[in-house]
Amino acid sequence: MPQNLQYFKLFGIYMSHTPKSWIKVVNMPKKITRKLPAIILLLLVLLFPSKNSSDTVIAVSADGYIKWVDFNVTAEILKTALACDLDSYEKSKTDPSVHHAEFSVLVALCAAKYGGEFSRAKAADIKGFAERIMSGEKPEDISSSKHLNYFLEAYEAALGGFVGKYAVTENGILYERYGLKVFSPVAAGYYYNHYDDFGASRSYGYRRRHLGHDLLGSVGTPIVAIESGYVEACGWNQYGGWRIGIRSYDGKRYYYYAHLRKGHPYNNIYEGKQVNAGEVIGYLGMTGYSSKEDVNNIDTPHLHYGIQLIFDKSQKDGVNQIWLDLYELTKFLAAHRSTVAYDKSSGDFNAVSPIIDLSAPD
Repeated sequence: MPQNLQYFKLFGIYMSHTPKSWIKVVNMPKKITRKLPAIILLLLVLLFPSKNSSDTVIAVSADGYIKWVDFNVTAEILKTALACDLDSYEKSKTDPSVHHAEFSVLVALCAAKYGGEFSRAKAADIKGFAERIMSGEKPEDISSSKHLNYFLEAYEAALGGFVGKYAVTENGILYERYGLKVFSPVAAGYYYNHYDDFGASRSYGYRRRHLGHDLLGSVGTPIVAIESGYVEACGWNQYGGWRIGIRSYDGKRYYYYAHLRKGHPYNNIYEGKQVNAGEVIGYLGMTGYSSKEDVNNIDTPHLHYGIQLIFDKSQKDGVNQIWLDLYELTKFLAAHRSTVAYDKSSGDFNAVSPIIDLSAPD
């Protein structure tokens, strides 16, 4: 979260005021006095909003790009949205009158209904939205939220590359498929444990919030690419140890994998490499918290992984970074894991059937 901004939270969305704006208020007591009734009314509206949950304060910068997304969609909602997407896609292929209800759009409509808070959302909400889209209604016909466009953009950025066309090779033959084209970061058949640790305190180097998700497991567990993309970063990092950063093809998601195994952290990874979802990229370890390379200074073996949303290039390494709480997403992805096999000649694990993302650039 930016250090130079003061935040308050309404319905899961952060809003900010720069210190300069507060100074202007303090230096204009006469104007405040004249407008005191209006200011009090505004404060009452903010503190006691209407019962319409879609009336949400949205965090958007002066430059017009989104600067915060409070990602708390549940695994149940994601699972239902996926099922509705697949069902509508299949029906639309045989019946031209049926419209495709897309995964991210269904989640965005649910967010718009509840103001970004999914604790009250139900599977029936998603199914109802899907039925209306399949019948020909558009998102703006379904939702009256003035913030619908924000939610559509936010959840397209977070989930837009998750479902679509891809190809797999079976017995030497390439088959085209449609469906979920992302994987759990832990290969099939390997145990891990986790809990919701997003925002927990970390103190090595400096005090900060934990902006990722830790999966506790055994050293050497194969770690796979969640989504296809380009390797943007790899090598040693004082905090994350041996780490990998992969950018999605649309540029909106940056996947960060850290604390990989000492001695042999990667499986043929280098900057600029194009990787496929489900492909083994490295191995779980406990490296990091050291300025010296290849050191195990993490107490418990685990994979730290994070997903950063990028709406503007200034956000990548700037103060307005957006990292997602991945606890519920991890539960959702647990049902979709990549099967791997050991290659004695190379000493590495490889995916049995990695996908070929058909949205990848040539």
